Amino acid sequence: MIHLRGEHADVVIDESFGAPVIVHWGAPLGSVDPGSVISALARPLVQGALDVVAPVSVVPEHGSGFQGRPGLAGHRQGGAAWAPRFVRHEVLSVDGGVVVTALDAVAGLRLTTTIVLGDVLTVHARITNDGTTRYLLDALHPTLPVPAHACELLTFDGRWTREFHPVRRPWGSGAWVSENRAGRTSHEHQPLVFAGTAGFGEWHGEVWGVHVAWSGNHTLLAECMPDGRRYVQGGELLHPGEICLEPGESYDSPTIIATYSGGGLTPASWGFHRSLRALPAHPRSARPVLLNTWEAVYFDQSTERLRALATSAAALGVERFVLDDGWFGSRRDDRRGLGDWWVSPEVYPDGLAPLISHVRGLGMEFGIWVEPEMVNPDSDLFREHPEWALTTPGYEPVLGRNQLVLNLAHPDAFAHILGQLDAVLRDHDVAYVKWDMNRNHVQGSSSDGAAGTHSQTLAFYALLDALRERHPTVEFESCASGGARIDHEVLRRAERVWTSDCNDALERQTIQWGASMLIPYELMGAHIGPNRSHTTGRVQSLAFRCLTALVGHLGVEWNVLDLTEDERDHLGDFIELHKQFRPLLHSGDSVRFDPVLNGQTAASHAYGVYASDRREALVIHAQLTTGMSLLPPPLRLPGLLADVSYVVEQVPLPGARVAWLGTGIVLTGAQLAAHGVQLPRQYPESGILLHLSAVSGV
Repeated sequence: MIHLRGEHADVVIDESFGAPVIVHWGAPLGSVDPGSVISALARPLVQGALDVVAPVSVVPEHGSGFQGRPGLAGHRQGGAAWAPRFVRHEVLSVDGGVVVTALDAVAGLRLTTTIVLGDVLTVHARITNDGTTRYLLDALHPTLPVPAHACELLTFDGRWTREFHPVRRPWGSGAWVSENRAGRTSHEHQPLVFAGTAGFGEWHGEVWGVHVAWSGNHTLLAECMPDGRRYVQGGELLHPGEICLEPGESYDSPTIIATYSGGGLTPASWGFHRSLRALPAHPRSARPVLLNTWEAVYFDQSTERLRALATSAAALGVERFVLDDGWFGSRRDDRRGLGDWWVSPEVYPDGLAPLISHVRGLGMEFGIWVEPEMVNPDSDLFREHPEWALTTPGYEPVLGRNQLVLNLAHPDAFAHILGQLDAVLRDHDVAYVKWDMNRNHVQGSSSDGAAGTHSQTLAFYALLDALRERHPTVEFESCASGGARIDHEVLRRAERVWTSDCNDALERQTIQWGASMLIPYELMGAHIGPNRSHTTGRVQSLAFRCLTALVGHLGVEWNVLDLTEDERDHLGDFIELHKQFRPLLHSGDSVRFDPVLNGQTAASHAYGVYASDRREALVIHAQLTTGMSLLPPPLRLPGLLADVSYVVEQVPLPGARVAWLGTGIVLTGAQLAAHGVQLPRQYPESGILLHLSAVSGV
């Protein structure tokens, strides 16, 4: 028996089986005999069932009698070795966890599982072909048991410009399954699920969260078995024949990252956030306010206009200027040029150096957009090397956005793209790269004819790793038509994600609400767009657009040359407001408060950040639509220091006309949690910003 103790959760492991069995993952147990956990939870045999109770191991085995979905699926030629049964071989302790190796001599397979408990629980599995013939792998999905009293699920739906929408559902008998075949993390199927006790909320109930840290195809399964046991299983979704292990070869599953909280969703999110903040790639410096040129100029990249845009942006307090699509090759529209990563002499006859020099002279960093995993058929690269496209010979390839996927697993294609991007970063003063990926994989085959998404995902990681090694001071953003590549594995390599292509503040409220359950605010790209949204056509006030973008890595995606005098003043004032609170926003613990509902729809969102010492807080109340009451209910703020008094003040928002009923109220943390503060009536698509600062107490 192995007892892993964490600050927020405990894990008890029975390593007497082939694959280890997690018999407890949840509330800290204190000093106990871990064997007593097994004794307490031992399941008797029941009539009509097998004569064994097969455990829900980290890799459950059909061959041992497990009646759910096996954690390992595959076979040898002719169908042999399809239901292995492993025997423990070796158990090694590692920092914070354990590595268990198990063998199946009959099947010729070696299974290695690693379980580590820190800020989160991580589980990883490796299968090795110890036999003398090929092993065709269909799935290797690490599995985590969830207690029987976790009877509700929170999952996420989405699409382009509407990512990370939370969906609550009861978790009765049967299974909930999510499968993604997009070739990227996807807009539609976020690899994240929370299980919880009945009625769990942001600050109450037990919650278990599971994330598949992988940027390609994935699957998630949450099943309540007929015998009442529950488990969550996740991993890479493999196409038929995609992984064929020759003798001696191994396959590594994606890492499963899991978090537990005894006090609701918000503290559960902190586990995911802490694990990201501990990564070497996590940004340590203040997140520069940026201006992205896309919705300002689109493909109209006139050097004179861009210089004027940069001058105007710098005067507003912008700190990073990002040149988006259209600077390279023949790329004057979205039908050509992808793959030709050299500065276009047509648009920049003197190169990018004069523009970069102008931007740097204004005190701003310079960033640039790329899409290295794609190629247009109308490009020099494709005309010279059509064999480098990730397609299947004999079939007419399916286009997406007038482009094909470039097979980065092809060594020559990889070397070519690495060389081109390396030259761009070497020859120019570039501090930031917006890395985009704008279409799904369809019928993409590697050079040997097998499905190529797995190898493409690994090649993407390798390319990004190589560029980061060569240019360690350059920051990278993970963008994929917006939020289609947001996961913890890509965030080992990126300092920012583009949350969504939608800058509509009303849509963004829910998108960012859902995304904050997986990532902290400082990684979340949040832009102030123009008055009329590019993607929805909706018109919103500048104050609401600014307030919605406040908490994230702030950007402006708007032609600031066209601003009125009032808009310029208000935008500049808001950028300064963001900078004032940026240290708190990007170091504290993000918080959310259960929304007021109109039926199944949130009428308002309340969220913000608490300082790690809980002596300061910033809270937003955003009115999304009209509520059933003339006034919203009092805003209660749990989680502060109960005996400490706080001054509650409204922060004026530039250009806003919302008045509060009072200001400078002094309340204890206990009062804020118990009765809260009454807010005024708010019009839809408006908000209030509250600042809390401790004035007494220890």
